[in-house]
Amino acid sequence: MIRIAIPNKGRLHDPTVELFKEAGLPVLGGSNRKLFAKTTDPEITFLFARAADIPEYVQDGAADVGITGLDLISETESDVEILLDLKYGGADLVLAVPEDSEISSSKDLEGMRVATEFPGITARYFENMGVDIDVVKVSGACEMTPHVGIADAIVDISSSGTTLTMNHLKMIEKVFTSSIYLIANHKTLETEEKIQHIKTALESVLHAKQKRYLMMNVPSDKLEKVKEELPGLAGPTIMKVESKKDIMAVHAVVDADIIFATINKLKAAGAFDILVVPIERMIP
Repeated sequence: MIRIAIPNKGRLHDPTVELFKEAGLPVLGGSNRKLFAKTTDPEITFLFARAADIPEYVQDGAADVGITGLDLISETESDVEILLDLKYGGADLVLAVPEDSEISSSKDLEGMRVATEFPGITARYFENMGVDIDVVKVSGACEMTPHVGIADAIVDISSSGTTLTMNHLKMIEKVFTSSIYLIANHKTLETEEKIQHIKTALESVLHAKQKRYLMMNVPSDKLEKVKEELPGLAGPTIMKVESKKDIMAVHAVVDADIIFATINKLKAAGAFDILVVPIERMIP
């Protein structure tokens, strides 16, 4: 039995559940207020846990696979196998000070206090910078600590900077960049082939999100010109259309971020009836 630990709540829960659904491993019976849940594979179950606890769960073997932030993996220094960047939940750990502070860099904090929920990452960062500080560990409301005299600066998660602005703080340095990762227990990874199957399934969804499937009709005398405008994976698929006119059906997979420009080039080259279709999964 493979046990996958995923965040039980917060901003990481819903996108993680959705990703597994798209990969063909949906949570059965809902995921609210549960510790465990079954999947469509009888040999795979979900374990719902705090994102901060998941690295150690995977390290200790309570879970075989986990989904959590790179910042949490680094903070706990858990000995796990990092398998895949899942490309969501991106955020930065930033060093911030009050808006009216004269502090402009980490060097200015020599001998001062820095409050954070990430004491390990913070201590290592300042150690690497050669700056001696007093790390003040807090469990929440980090943004208020400079305003009540608990700290001179903070190191905290920021995805847009809005929270810092609301609390009259300004970022002066990025300390750590994080996103959500698939991790595995070293021992289980060596013996369970199904973990690689899980990785492949998730990877196929991520790969598909970056691609689009194009279908179009092309007059035969325009085919070569249209082919020149198609940056497909391995060239387009071309089929004869049963029509009174000499028309070919052309299918191709292209990068999602160039769809707008590609369609305009295809129309100019002679393609018509162009369809753009999302791809659910794409396995290399």
